[in-house]
Amino acid sequence: MIYKDMDSGKARILIVDDVEMNRVILEEIIKNMGGYPLLAESGEQALEIMKDGPPQLVLTDISMPGMDGYELCRILKKNEETKNIPVVFISAFDDPMDIIEGFSLGGEDYITKPFIPEVVQARVGVHLRLHEAKRELMETNRKLQISVSEQLKQIESEKKNILYAMANIAAQNLDYDRKHMDRLGHNCMVLAQGMQLSPLFEAQISDSYIDTIELAAPLCDIGNIGVPKEILQKKTELTNEEEAIIENHTNIGADLLRDLHVNSDYNEFIGTSVDIARCHHENWDGSGYPEGLSGENIPLSAQIVSVMERYCMLTGKEGLSREEALEKMKEESGIRYNPDIFKICCKISRQFC
Repeated sequence: MIYKDMDSGKARILIVDDVEMNRVILEEIIKNMGGYPLLAESGEQALEIMKDGPPQLVLTDISMPGMDGYELCRILKKNEETKNIPVVFISAFDDPMDIIEGFSLGGEDYITKPFIPEVVQARVGVHLRLHEAKRELMETNRKLQISVSEQLKQIESEKKNILYAMANIAAQNLDYDRKHMDRLGHNCMVLAQGMQLSPLFEAQISDSYIDTIELAAPLCDIGNIGVPKEILQKKTELTNEEEAIIENHTNIGADLLRDLHVNSDYNEFIGTSVDIARCHHENWDGSGYPEGLSGENIPLSAQIVSVMERYCMLTGKEGLSREEALEKMKEESGIRYNPDIFKICCKISRQFC
């Protein structure tokens, strides 16, 4: 019986045997299946042939001078490009220990000599179909991973858009416009770049950190979405209860952001955003809120935003010049802000928008 199917008809099958007659017999069997036989008389030659492209199946003798079939199989299974190629051993011996040894190395099957064409065709056909099914499954999984990854990116993008929309509403409730948010993000990025050049901070600030803080900084007051507008815009002195409600915007914002974890890449952005939202009103001397953190216990991202939020407010809503704002902030250095960060802020202030 001759086994011809679409799998064997497309298949390149490598035959490895040091005996020419065996190669000739197997070559004829493979041709009758419609396959394309490749011939090698040693393991070393087989590896050379495979440099031109991997076959779909390897039929290899076990006992050969130099590199035997076991060693050839071992090499193929260790190589990322060839590890999935089915290896079928051929031998004149049918010792169970030989068969077990072959399977332990990753071989798929074992054919004994003398060759029975129908047996060889059946075994080869089965392993070609299994190999093709496995390849199709891996390709399907690859496409699925790409699809899932793209969907997650789309979800992340949509969630970010929603976050920025909410942050924009919160800013408007504070009588800030979108320009203020954009300035804050840009200036935090510029300050982080300046800090990256300082020996004090270079180990803590990577390029990805700089990109992340630019995106995360505008979300600092997103928790104000949960604070009544009439309290945020109240012109008269706030009551103690109203002050407590406003201060709670740090917890509201952090909780809102913390619920949006998706994957590790997205979580770097969210993690930084949570730190900023919760801690950007903490003061260097411990007099801030919500937890009264001080010094290096305040996340670095929140320290950066604290400085730049103050600068943007003074030069924006309060209309001070750059020099006037920095002079006013100098009085607060070491109290509200990390003095080392403020020094860098002063040095690069001409780069702020």
